[in-house]
Amino acid sequence: MGLIARVRKEWFIIGIVLVITCAKLAPSVGVKGGPLRPEITITYVAVSVIFFNSGLSLKTEELASALMHVKLHFFVQTFTLVFFPIAIWLLLKFWPLTAINEWLLRG
Repeated sequence: MGLIARVRKEWFIIGIVLVITCAKLAPSVGVKGGPLRPEITITYVAVSVIFFNSGLSLKTEELASALMHVKLHFFVQTFTLVFFPIAIWLLLKFWPLTAINEWLLRG
């Protein structure tokens, strides 16, 4: 196996090693407030690109099929956005009556 073929096969590992080496040589580039602005680029741009890329990889038939499960989506959204917050809120109202540390409850 030639060098070019090996590099093509192991491109991800080589890329990781290069990025780690660059970070070791110039750590000021990736710090908060540095030229890459990781507080913006990672928080918003990178996450958005990852989700967008995941959405592009969905097949149209699978997406249409998933959209037809309205009852399931309604249940999941209701449980996540209504039931779970109310249950945690009620639990936090009763836990101070126990011997649990106040700062643990705040966390």
